[in-house]
Amino acid sequence: MNRPVRVHPSLTESRLSVYWTDTAASPHQAPRLSTSADADLVIVGGGYTGLWCAIQALEDEPGRRVTVLEADSCGDGASSRNGGFCHASLTHGLENGLRHWPNEIETLTALGRANLDGVEETLVRHGIDASFERTGELVVATEPWQLAGLERGSEIADRFGYTSTVLHSAEVRRLLDSPTYLGGLVVPEDVAMVDPARLCWGLRHIAENLGATIHEGSRVSRLERSGKGLVLTTAEASVRCDKVIVATNAYRSPVRRARKYSIPVYDHVLMTEPLSSGQMASIGWQGRQGCGDSGQQFHYYRLTDDNRILWGGYDATYHWSSRIDPSLDDRPETHNKLAHHFFETFPQLEGLTFTHRWGGPIATTTRFTAAWGIGSRGDVAWVGGYTGLGIGASRFGARVALDLVDGRDTERTALSMVQKPPIPFPPEPLRSFGVSVTKRAIQRQDRRGGRQGAWLSLLNRFGVGFSS
Repeated sequence: MNRPVRVHPSLTESRLSVYWTDTAASPHQAPRLSTSADADLVIVGGGYTGLWCAIQALEDEPGRRVTVLEADSCGDGASSRNGGFCHASLTHGLENGLRHWPNEIETLTALGRANLDGVEETLVRHGIDASFERTGELVVATEPWQLAGLERGSEIADRFGYTSTVLHSAEVRRLLDSPTYLGGLVVPEDVAMVDPARLCWGLRHIAENLGATIHEGSRVSRLERSGKGLVLTTAEASVRCDKVIVATNAYRSPVRRARKYSIPVYDHVLMTEPLSSGQMASIGWQGRQGCGDSGQQFHYYRLTDDNRILWGGYDATYHWSSRIDPSLDDRPETHNKLAHHFFETFPQLEGLTFTHRWGGPIATTTRFTAAWGIGSRGDVAWVGGYTGLGIGASRFGARVALDLVDGRDTERTALSMVQKPPIPFPPEPLRSFGVSVTKRAIQRQDRRGGRQGAWLSLLNRFGVGFSS
């Protein structure tokens, strides 16, 4: 019999609710698809990728009949539940990119930077306030073995034209004060903080203004070919169209082949009450950088507009048979663990309380980056698997998916990242077994000063990503 989890005092008044969407400012619900219709392009999924698909399709071809079918509400999944780190990287960081695509990393870096500029330019041009703020990034070492990784990260960043600074303990603590910090790496470029929900709602607003038709509460139950076209069926009606892009990411894809390349992994997050001026002074954080630590099991954290601290990560969880269910959003053992870690990092904030706690699935692939595919004679494209860095990369993912479904040969579609899919995940029970073994190996690696064991070394040899 499982014992009930003892709730950390800082969590006793918290509510199970996503901070970003816990507001009266959310847009009205779009109507369900209730009558059959026709379209040129149908996009399945109303998160970042699906909305960027709609926007770019209509910017390419004004007047194109574009319909977005969203099972719940636009952004209800990872697009409104994340930490708000909008990163230029398309490769889950330079080191991961070098490991998988050393011959294309310069191109991928340039495309990623241009893509982040495109995100900002679109928001400015359409007057969308998503609290987009180019703060840069601070990575900290909390164990001696992590210091070498900061030096290595700085060398790689400098090689590809980024400005980076390695900080000793006293220097990083002047920037952001924690007794756990042994060193830090500041990269002031190409990372922005955003309000993820307002970004998603803003993209929906742009898409609708450009002419997209959006139906929420319209889960696609079937995608099939009918004559020269395609038909997507929901509970109440259907849409006949020429082209389809599937952008369901962590959620079940109507394209069977896509399901083997990514799995849903639950991430959990806490949000504090606003810090007082005295509490802010006790930690510093003048640069408001997005932060993360250097362990394989890592935390990410940032400030909001009203000086709350979002604190998430560390204990990623996979559920049997890729299960996704709202009941899994609340995981007391993980939320308690996060609370303990928060006050170990910032003991000077003892007494601060958390107002919100939540969780939700992100999609990951074995190489930690998005995967693409085409099917049904080239009339269906799919994309997903951003592994937590999808805020920026989703715009690029959408652009590639449009190129693929429209039959355009571009610099983007020629990339090995696009042409060659990641190693697929095995079916159950091997899937759950592999994830469990890997998670335990990651925990041992952190305890053993970063030394990989036999299992992680084997995965590395086959180009399979791992982190938590």
